[in-house]
Amino acid sequence: MRSHLLNDTTAEQYRRSVTEGVERVAAKLATTDRPFTGITVDALSPRIDGIDLDEPLHDTAAVLDELEDVYLRDAVYFHHPRYLAHLNCPVVIPAVLGEAVLSAVNSSLDTWDQSAGGTLIERKLIDWTCARIGLGPAADGVFTSGGTQSNLQALLLAREEAKTEDFASLRIFASEVSHFSVKKSAKLLGLGPDAVVSVPVDRDKRMQTVALARELERCAQDGLVPMAVVATGGTTDFGSIDALPEIAGLCEQYGVWMHVDAAYGCGLLASLKYRDRITGIERADSVTVDYHKSFFQPVSSSAVLVRDAATLRHATYHAEYLNPRRMVQERIPNQVDKSLQTTRRFDALKLWMTLRVMGADGIGELFDEVCDLAAEGWKLLAADPRFDVVVRPSLSTLVFRYIPADVTDPAGIDRANLYARKALFASGDAVVAGTKVAGRHYLKFTLLNPETTTADIAAVLDLIAGHAEQYLGDSLDRAS
Repeated sequence: MRSHLLNDTTAEQYRRSVTEGVERVAAKLATTDRPFTGITVDALSPRIDGIDLDEPLHDTAAVLDELEDVYLRDAVYFHHPRYLAHLNCPVVIPAVLGEAVLSAVNSSLDTWDQSAGGTLIERKLIDWTCARIGLGPAADGVFTSGGTQSNLQALLLAREEAKTEDFASLRIFASEVSHFSVKKSAKLLGLGPDAVVSVPVDRDKRMQTVALARELERCAQDGLVPMAVVATGGTTDFGSIDALPEIAGLCEQYGVWMHVDAAYGCGLLASLKYRDRITGIERADSVTVDYHKSFFQPVSSSAVLVRDAATLRHATYHAEYLNPRRMVQERIPNQVDKSLQTTRRFDALKLWMTLRVMGADGIGELFDEVCDLAAEGWKLLAADPRFDVVVRPSLSTLVFRYIPADVTDPAGIDRANLYARKALFASGDAVVAGTKVAGRHYLKFTLLNPETTTADIAAVLDLIAGHAEQYLGDSLDRAS
């Protein structure tokens, strides 16, 4: 079994095996004509359930054949231009190359003696991102597994900076369309059930700053402690960007930690056209960025950044076997000193490779393309009497629903839209997402593929309308 260990004696076998795998994936990418096959859980489960993991195949080609049957054939392919659902982006080739390198070398980014150059590369990228944001010379941060972990760590730091042991008195302010991880983080941090104050949004789905000011004042009057305001730089459902300068002013006025969840909108940091849409982010105390959303990186690649590096001490724990305190005096850089994780992948390498091959402007051009596409998609929807579109996009998300001309029952319209989404997914012709707006079911395009065209959007809208009309026609037939 030692022949399977990657080392100096198996380098050629490694080359052959990885090449076989890459060729399979490349062939699949080249021949995939729709984002999904439409396979059901009931159809796929028996294939996987029937595999005996205690009976290995002992042959790479045979395993790849099996993988084709249980995964590659029926995977949801984000690179396809009619995958329009969630915040999943097609990935750039330099990042995939970085993924191959980091997996093989397998550095762990917790301590210097496990990563060396990897530590310095990650730190350089953190400094680069902080400079792009404009957080100032004392800024720092660390890579994380994703936006949920980044938000959790930021709110941990905010809790500690609030300097109270009465956790029941702490309050976090976030818009009613902020990410669910804000409430989840509050629970994980031991805060009370009323800790997260939901602030109303305006017609553009941005936090109402007047309402935020009112809630902050009420908090002070009630003797409670305002722990943090979470402003969103690109909401998951709408791509809406809160009024960051105004929120920053309120946070300064009330002495509250300002966190900006820019997991989605961080692509604007590289934008050549729309950087001003995220003005005010430079005044934050902490920021979440997901490179695996709008920087076209493979999952996972995310970071949490802070204005004051000293606040990261709240996540520090010294273990004698790993990062003893003496290493600080010896100026040995251990990234575990800043992280909630211990063992951690060298995910920063993917972004490093991307920047060194494409440059930041290359990333920004791609993100600008999807923002432009969303603007064109909005025009299509706004001009189409079959659809109701919610807000003009700030990023690359469109929320809409099919409105039949001869049906006025809101519940019936809900059912038609739900059916259209499910039928479209089952067909595999396109994949779209869904959400609720004011209690009603809506559909959602999250546009992160520059290869998607307005013709693709128009075709998918026709498919949605066709499925919804079929459902309504069948419903009328059954009723009669």
